[in-house]
Amino acid sequence: MHMKPRPSIDGLPPDSSRTPGSASASGTPSLATARPTAGVGVGAASGLLVGMASREQLRDLQVSAVTATYKTASLHLLVVDDDESIRQACSEIATQMGFVVVSAESATEARAILKHQRMDMILMDLKLPGGGGLPLLEEVKSLHPEAGVVVMTAFATVSSAVEAMRIGAGDYLTKPFSLEELTTILDRTGRRVVFDAESRRLREKLRAQKGMGHLIGSSPEMEKLYRILSKVAGSTHPVMILGEAGTGKERVARTIHFNGPNSTAPFVPVDCGSLLPALIESELFGHVKGAFPGAMRAKDGLLSAPTGGTLFLDEIGELPLDLQAKLLRALQEREVRPMGGTTPAPITVRVLAATNRDLSAMVDQGRFRRDLYFRLNVVNLRIPALRDRRQDIPELAQYVLDRVQRETGVFHTFSDDALRAMTAYDWPGNLRELESAIERACALSSGPVVHMGDLPTQLQSVALREAPVAAAAHPPVAGEAAANAFAASQEGIAAPAGIVSIAEMEKHAILGTIRQLKGDKLMAAKLLGIGKTTLYRKLKEYGITEDIETGD
Repeated sequence: MHMKPRPSIDGLPPDSSRTPGSASASGTPSLATARPTAGVGVGAASGLLVGMASREQLRDLQVSAVTATYKTASLHLLVVDDDESIRQACSEIATQMGFVVVSAESATEARAILKHQRMDMILMDLKLPGGGGLPLLEEVKSLHPEAGVVVMTAFATVSSAVEAMRIGAGDYLTKPFSLEELTTILDRTGRRVVFDAESRRLREKLRAQKGMGHLIGSSPEMEKLYRILSKVAGSTHPVMILGEAGTGKERVARTIHFNGPNSTAPFVPVDCGSLLPALIESELFGHVKGAFPGAMRAKDGLLSAPTGGTLFLDEIGELPLDLQAKLLRALQEREVRPMGGTTPAPITVRVLAATNRDLSAMVDQGRFRRDLYFRLNVVNLRIPALRDRRQDIPELAQYVLDRVQRETGVFHTFSDDALRAMTAYDWPGNLRELESAIERACALSSGPVVHMGDLPTQLQSVALREAPVAAAAHPPVAGEAAANAFAASQEGIAAPAGIVSIAEMEKHAILGTIRQLKGDKLMAAKLLGIGKTTLYRKLKEYGITEDIETGD
């Protein structure tokens, strides 16, 4: 067994005297991609990579690990290879990147390590003494299912790639590989491991902490919002809430109300864009008996409701100009005059307003009163769009999933691929679109696990667009997408010379994987990360109802 870190190189302090990965200001180290020297490679014939790399390159690798903007916890990496030069080279580079490295030269030695130590990542050869790589991979996923695994071999075949992916490997390296390819794969796998661990942590945190009131999230944007809310909730000033459609403006208003002095009084929302002007006037200001045809009795307006509370004027930008003038006067005088009446009544509620429009532009265009804008805009709150607080998406998604479970009584959980797809998507409809997508996925899922294939097509398209880009950037590296693409080429599907539609790429991946697996649709669905029902629905769309020819 070889324990890392190794002795010092080129006068650098020994790794044992510094924190792996070099900690940031917050105490968390970082992973970084090295700057490779052209022609440097790892392989049985290439010699020891560290010995071939320049001193400047090793120093750059360590400096980049210190200064990288991507921060992660210290990840424990197990390197398993019977070739000592490759094992030492990979261990040295991984140590310089910030990993805590342990190495083993056989499957037997690796098993002994895994029984006593928890590993976040494993870099392993498929051809190993002591039982081989694939059986070891199966044991790894059994003992450490959350570990990120990268397999490497000099005997690459599509069957071994597909089998490794099926068992649970996340990436695939073909020997000989360059320093750039090694560091890129380790960095990418490290990011994935940290993301998945953070997702699991957020799920647990959600059960104990729901954010602030009706709000969910712990991103810097939301923390800033919480700080402002904690200050304005205790006052009675008007608040203007701005944000895109679906960002949760009413939830913010409810949070202000239920954390304020009027929390025991009613919270009354009014959609200014959905009511006729006459109805809005009657609702806000009230009327006396006989004020208009059909007014059989007097009615108190919401602004002067005897119960007090909070009045939330949603879509305030839709309010007609004449009613804007009347609302302005009421807010200035702190009293309202009901329709048809002469006796004013005091305002008893706190007024909160919200809009997804640019009110300052509407003021310049003469479509919104400037004086009313300043009267309502005493405190301004801008709700961040979901794409601007992506780190909150796993927590929000779990919150919605728990709500769906309470409503339906059916348990669901997200696969890591589904969470990654949701985090990568821009969500133009924000929280409203997120809720709709998760409810749809739960309805279509064929089991308790919601896979990426259960999500709406636009989310799947994001993942499919990223896959060919990654494959083109790193052609020797084969992940799941690369293995499926190779299988599709075996099927005889030629790569189009021009632009290929997302739907066509999806079709090629599905059909190619089924053929490669000898028609095993259940295994194909699992390998592709989609539900069984989704796979059969896709095949029906392609007009395929019989077994697919495998070419045997």
